Amino acid sequence: MLVLGSVVSVQFGQALGKGLIGEAGGPWGVVALRLSLASAVLLVWWRPRLPATRGDRLLVLAFGTSIAGMNLVYPAMARLPLGVAVTLQLMGPLALALGSARRWRDALWGVLAVAGVLLFATPGPAGSLPLSGLAFALASAASMGTYLLLSRRVGARLSGGGPLALAVAWAAVLTVPCGLLESGGSRLVQPPLLAVALGVAVLSSVVPYSLELTALRRMPVRVVGILQSLEPVLAGLAGLLLLRERLTVAQWAAIGCIAAASAGAVATGRPEAAGTRRDRDSVRRRLTGLSRAPR
Repeated sequence: MLVLGSVVSVQFGQALGKGLIGEAGGPWGVVALRLSLASAVLLVWWRPRLPATRGDRLLVLAFGTSIAGMNLVYPAMARLPLGVAVTLQLMGPLALALGSARRWRDALWGVLAVAGVLLFATPGPAGSLPLSGLAFALASAASMGTYLLLSRRVGARLSGGGPLALAVAWAAVLTVPCGLLESGGSRLVQPPLLAVALGVAVLSSVVPYSLELTALRRMPVRVVGILQSLEPVLAGLAGLLLLRERLTVAQWAAIGCIAAASAGAVATGRPEAAGTRRDRDSVRRRLTGLSRAPR
């Protein structure tokens, strides 16, 4: 439920964000607003402290850099339909899922998901997709795979949402200069734009990153990666409802493949070992104590 909530939130948030590209002066303006506002919300919410060790500080910086890289999907969305950009972005998690598969059944679901991705990402002749858009989407895919690995490592080593707040703040530091250069700066401080951008930041950054970080403390990266294959489904629906982007028959067929792969991966998942269950119970107790602490 945490992962599915994250998928719904991020895709409708990204659809709203794509609609702001013109008003923000370009995709980097949207990224700057999204990450700066999201970091402000998270910093106020968690009031984090810097990690105590140099290794943990470097881990948070790497985590934030991967979040900044994931936002390359916005320049991709400026050049590609929302569903295509999001589907190509998922090549990172799917490659991670296939690489970590240990049973033939897991690999089968991964192959089915990849087949759906390939169908969903090819609405027409290959030449109709701009190479620059493809490059941005694939760079975002690599960052998304890295984000999944680092998010689990952060969740295992550091408790609470403070590390996430610091990571998103670092991602904002990396991307805000690009937004200011692209937009000239003045467009980004208009009250109506800021109000909608705050909603985009909450839907596409604050909520999904928080849900994913919590989910990755409870379940394997492999399962989360395959579950995120549902993102093209929600991206297609969000594009249809908010951006009037219609899907082809081939794309709906791809949605069926991806949904089946996701359901199959969950239904046939291997039972947890006793040690794994004890570790997760410990994490849940720690998170329960954290939720009762003053914000």
